[in-house]
Amino acid sequence: MADYVDVNGVSMWYDDRGEGDFVVLLHGGLTDSRDFSGNLDALAGRFRLLLPERRGHGRTADVPGPITIEVMAQDIIAFLDKIVAAAVRLVGYSAGAAVALRVAVSRPDLVDRLVLVSGGFHPDGMILRPTADDQPPAPLVAAYAEVSPDGADHFPVVLAKIAHSAAEEPGMAPADLRAVTCPALVMTADDDIVTLEHTLELYRALPNAELAVVPRTSHLLLHEKPELCTGLVTDFLSSEPAPTWMPVSRAGSYTAFGPFSHEQGNLPPDLAKPARRALVAAGFTHLGQLTLVSEADLGRLHGMGPKAMDQLRRALTANGLSFAEER
Repeated sequence: MADYVDVNGVSMWYDDRGEGDFVVLLHGGLTDSRDFSGNLDALAGRFRLLLPERRGHGRTADVPGPITIEVMAQDIIAFLDKIVAAAVRLVGYSAGAAVALRVAVSRPDLVDRLVLVSGGFHPDGMILRPTADDQPPAPLVAAYAEVSPDGADHFPVVLAKIAHSAAEEPGMAPADLRAVTCPALVMTADDDIVTLEHTLELYRALPNAELAVVPRTSHLLLHEKPELCTGLVTDFLSSEPAPTWMPVSRAGSYTAFGPFSHEQGNLPPDLAKPARRALVAAGFTHLGQLTLVSEADLGRLHGMGPKAMDQLRRALTANGLSFAEER
């Protein structure tokens, strides 16, 4: 169901599909919600999708004033406050990822999980930026003309505004991203218009992030490998992170429960040292974490013998808990 909502003096068009928990998809720059046709729009099968089109994009008319990442982020914040009024799973692609990131930094209470596809936090990370002097691709102008209430002749105006923003807007510093404490998935192509170095800096600056580099793709990865990209996003949005067997940067922490120090754990005090070391190295310091892993998977950790497994089984039972069932 498509509708309009007034936000910050803009009559913003949005589509509303599916049922369940809210997922909000933010399209790229100079495009519209059709960015997600044939890929992430499949999420409507298990979530309630909201697909807003930002000022000057798609079916939302342009208004006087700039089109910057900050302005668009404030529009999306107003949209979420008015339409949802709760934390959502927020997914952004390209410029939409920059907008989504700015929303998460400014209003972390509105974002439950964050997906950033081919986006960045600073213009310096971009290999290519829009300019008002270049001739835009004909298919891009044609797609704009198909749905824009402003008509094809207005496209150069929008392009000039976005090019000015790309050249002048300062972006954010890595330290600013520490405000985003929700789980985040950073996804990029291996041949993207955002440098891999910048993507790594984004991934490392976010406190609770996962990284996916999609091979043999470009900035149009959602269309080049739709099933793979949709599967990665669906898994991230719909499941809790599973413990890995040989963690390095995540050793001693587990994002589903927040950070735990070794001293804070409640593992059985008489657990043998090899088993305790194996558990801590894998990020397990609390009994509650063991409810997310099967007994068979835990038993594969080096150092976990039959005696240790029996101790853990009895400790879980004593606390009304149990290992996860086999999948």
